[in-house]
Amino acid sequence: MAKGHIITGLDIGTGSIKVLVVNKELGGEKFEVVSQIKESSSGVRRGVVVNVEEVSNILQRSLFQTKEETGQKINSVYVNVDGSHLFSLPSRGTIAVSRADQKISEEDIQRVLQAAQTFSLPSNKEIFDAFPREFIIDGERGIKEALGLQGVRLEAEVLVLGGFSPYLKNLTQAVLDSELQVLDMVPSPIAAARAVLSSSQKELGVAVLDIGAGTSGLAVFEEGDLIHLAVLPIGSVNITNDIAIGLKVDTEVAERIKIEYGSCFFKGDKKEKIKIGAEEPLVFSRRALTEIIEARVSEIFGEINKELKKISREKLLPAGVVLTGGGALLAQMVELAKKELKLPCKIGKPKGFLELEEDPSFSTVCGLVLGGVDLEEKKGEPAFRAFGRGIGSKIKRIFKIFIP
Repeated sequence: MAKGHIITGLDIGTGSIKVLVVNKELGGEKFEVVSQIKESSSGVRRGVVVNVEEVSNILQRSLFQTKEETGQKINSVYVNVDGSHLFSLPSRGTIAVSRADQKISEEDIQRVLQAAQTFSLPSNKEIFDAFPREFIIDGERGIKEALGLQGVRLEAEVLVLGGFSPYLKNLTQAVLDSELQVLDMVPSPIAAARAVLSSSQKELGVAVLDIGAGTSGLAVFEEGDLIHLAVLPIGSVNITNDIAIGLKVDTEVAERIKIEYGSCFFKGDKKEKIKIGAEEPLVFSRRALTEIIEARVSEIFGEINKELKKISREKLLPAGVVLTGGGALLAQMVELAKKELKLPCKIGKPKGFLELEEDPSFSTVCGLVLGGVDLEEKKGEPAFRAFGRGIGSKIKRIFKIFIP
């Protein structure tokens, strides 16, 4: 392994926990995957850590395996945060420019961004991110870079992200109990977007839909900036459960049927039967199976349309919807998405990882690593962070729950 800097992404999901370790060459542009581990998840429900000890135990086993493979101890990670408790809210901050020459300083930018994050929330809610969308100087809108410009009154419009404090604390505690430092915490759909979206798609207007086992996360971008985030408590596990109920089989068999025979659109002979098993074989109609799957996936797309309607972007995203996550692997998923969302749709796979480019289930962990690479390259640049572009980057607020 060439000498470089180790960067680790940790994706804690409902169905699996993934660890991806890359080596970033010093002074170079390339990075190599040195370890990738995928373990069955336990202690996570619908994207939320509900049993800290179980998750911590899985992380410790994964980290031990990583050390065996790489010969290095992992000390810090970029980790995802998931669950329907996450929320996004638009906000605005206003300040008076402090310098006598009216030139906007970095201190002014930090103050206005802080002002935009200062508002009342319930005691069990926590703001953990702010994505600036634009600055307004003396009423002039649409300014992306305010540093060094002149003005008297500075305003900032931002999208703040928050979540339920006890769930955020559970997640961080599970990671800390594994003797790891959290370098950054990123909502799953934003991390996935970093891996599968291009800058031109974000500029035009695009949504990424990350369909996981227990959740479906939506991130919408326009003019390069994040404009909406939502996480639904529905995922591919719900499809499996529907099949188990509809065909009267246990969930292990239902999962295998979904993977091997599942489809979101029915094509072929209406009378076609599928037979599995030798002793006491199970016989079912392919059309019936497709109808079960289509109903649940259509429900997910229906909820996504509601979210797009909230921000007046229903049927109005030129770059369409990019589907990713393990749930996006279902046959005919794109065809059903186009029908329900009335937008261009395609499958998004992580870019830049030769070993993982055909597997959208690794999009989130790949995005965490790519964002980590961005952060490492931009150290020392105040207020500009990864997972975005220019002013569309995020400003991290220190978690109060980290403080002993």
